[in-house]
Amino acid sequence: PDNVKTLSEVAGDQIDEVFIGSCMTNIGHYRAAATLLKDEGPNAAKLWVCPPTRMDEAMLKEEGYYAIFEASGARMEMPGCSLCMGNQARVENNTTVFSTSTRNFNNRLGDGAQVYLGSAELAAVCAQLGRIPSKETYLEMAAKKIDPNQQELYRYLNFDQIKAYQS
Repeated sequence: PDNVKTLSEVAGDQIDEVFIGSCMTNIGHYRAAATLLKDEGPNAAKLWVCPPTRMDEAMLKEEGYYAIFEASGARMEMPGCSLCMGNQARVENNTTVFSTSTRNFNNRLGDGAQVYLGSAELAAVCAQLGRIPSKETYLEMAAKKIDPNQQELYRYLNFDQIKAYQS
């Protein structure tokens, strides 16, 4: 379609708000996003974080990732749909948003909202910088913080292996 653009075409575009959430994300995406934000100070863009389930929320809290999001200034939402549905919470009017949800049509997340879609990892970088990074900037940040920790970050919740969920 005509409205699909590459990262190179949108690099540098200002981002006002960022949403990391929806049922399309998994716990590894949240760990990686938090890892990118760790020790980087407050975000330049408002960040909303909403894990899809209470089980994800509990594990992210236990592993310390919630504390990282909170230290970056993120607004932690109750697990579920949040901004993705566009009726439980809304971004500021006429804002530019980077979102991990599957919904980027105009006004879905807020009145006059324009939405870019992408990964949680790219969303974290957008929140940190307040803009869409260049491909080179993103890859440099990922190589530094995500690549060395991939095995740990992208572990899935295997409920058949978690004692509390076996019965």
